[in-house]
Amino acid sequence: MGIDYSFTSSQDEFVKKQGVKLQYTFKKASTGDLFVESKNLLFETGIGNQDIQFVDYMDISCPFPSYSKDSLLPFDIFTASFYLISRYEEYLPHKKDMHHRFVAAESLAFQKNFLHLPVINIWAKDLERKIKEVYPDFKTNPPQFLHIPTYDIDIAWSYKNKGLTRSVGGSIRDLLRFDFEGFYCRMKVLFGQQKDPYDTFDLQKKWQKEQQLKSIYFILYGELGPFDKNTSKNNSEFQTLIKDLRDYAKVGIHPSYASNSNVKQLKREIEDLSDTVHFDIIRSRQHYLKLNLPSTYRNLLNLGIKHDYSMGFASQIGFRASIAHSFFFYDLDLDTETQLRIHPFAIMDGTLKDYLKLDAKTAKQNISEMIKQIKVVDGLFISLWHNESFSDMGKWEDWVDVYEHLLKEVKE
Repeated sequence: MGIDYSFTSSQDEFVKKQGVKLQYTFKKASTGDLFVESKNLLFETGIGNQDIQFVDYMDISCPFPSYSKDSLLPFDIFTASFYLISRYEEYLPHKKDMHHRFVAAESLAFQKNFLHLPVINIWAKDLERKIKEVYPDFKTNPPQFLHIPTYDIDIAWSYKNKGLTRSVGGSIRDLLRFDFEGFYCRMKVLFGQQKDPYDTFDLQKKWQKEQQLKSIYFILYGELGPFDKNTSKNNSEFQTLIKDLRDYAKVGIHPSYASNSNVKQLKREIEDLSDTVHFDIIRSRQHYLKLNLPSTYRNLLNLGIKHDYSMGFASQIGFRASIAHSFFFYDLDLDTETQLRIHPFAIMDGTLKDYLKLDAKTAKQNISEMIKQIKVVDGLFISLWHNESFSDMGKWEDWVDVYEHLLKEVKE
């Protein structure tokens, strides 16, 4: 809501206080004030299984229902919000996918069919409305809708700057797979007769200038590995590209797949990128979205990262933390708020195309609906793209049009 507030556990102080007041207790202590019935969770320490019940409210299955007739809402909005935004469920035993990630299907939001909604923002708007019914002069200053386009540079070029061994190996692989179209494209690129299909950076720069975008690039700067395929960090053309991106957008680290379990490697990647761009790296997004709580965030904090953009699912669009705003990571194991700010993304190109198998037309419809939901609550819309998505070739044919549709919807 963008308001100042204070807490008290003194009933005398609460009674004497003038202005807008809200009781958050197990039982209403006096009459005439706003009251939300509280559950136990926010008064506990440690982590344990929660017996979560639900109540249907505003067409949403809201967890932690209230049973007091005096309660302003039919559920504990603060416990529900904390449970979702802290990612409490990710600290509990759960199934992981092949990349050892918490999957969307395990989440409460997916199971109760509100993953596509920024429910915490929706609840906050409803609470604001109810407060104003009692206190008409209650003033709020919520943030405005904002779009931040972000790009992961996993593979800067499809064919160029791979070195002799990788180029020869790739050519042989093309022929063994009878991928003659790919082989000819590779040869044309390597002999300078055609632009590399993944080299879409001029197009991105054009959008940046025309739309005044607040873009962020996350650079994979690790060693070559089974899931880490970017150009060598020692390649001069790759370094030149990164410096060019730095000149018109913000740049952060895209920690390699291997670094997720190797803090020394993570430290080296951050330092190497910092040396290349000549400033401290304070932003990150995990490659393959390999996010394990709380260890991943603790490692980033210890290495000077202040903003992370990994909060989202690979397999589903929507709101992993149920909110369309940034927030500070709360370490449940230590019961403390940290200074790592989490910026959740809502859609990813690979989710739409590879996981959900959507064509360009249906992807546009999903994007339009997502933007609509976020605009209604004056939320933050972060989109995630890759440079190869704009190649307009192969499986990404027509997806330049998808992105331009997104930019149009954001502006309208």
